[in-house]
Amino acid sequence: MAALLDKAKNFMVEKVAHVKKPEASVEDVDLKDVSRECIDYNAKVAVKNPYGHTLAICEITYTFKSAGRVIASGKVPDPGSLKANDITMLDVGLKVPHNVLVTLVKDIGADWDIDYELEVGLTIDLPIIGNFTIPISKKGQMKLPTLTDIF
Repeated sequence: MAALLDKAKNFMVEKVAHVKKPEASVEDVDLKDVSRECIDYNAKVAVKNPYGHTLAICEITYTFKSAGRVIASGKVPDPGSLKANDITMLDVGLKVPHNVLVTLVKDIGADWDIDYELEVGLTIDLPIIGNFTIPISKKGQMKLPTLTDIF
């Protein structure tokens, strides 16, 4: 009986390992808005759904780092769903308080940009498998707004 259970377990593990899963990547991170409280950035995440039906997105979490420090983190409420057999573009809003930018003066002063690392966790509800989190990360540079951009 134990041998039969082992064969069944190995069969399931092999089948689940070869199941197509959605793929995602961060396409771009841009300045969205500047306010008195914070600077809003927008990250565009492209998610490819290989299935013939829509998939619900349970949650999107993000961590935005610069100079080894976390400058913003959070969750996106009600992110929606992924279109069937298509690429869905998701917008992830990042709010960076102005006081955090003050701590990054060395990095900013050198070239008026922020070297960043963005980590996104996209949790999707896959049928049979359950919740599946796609880890995504991107490193890059963002130019800061100048006074002419603000006014």
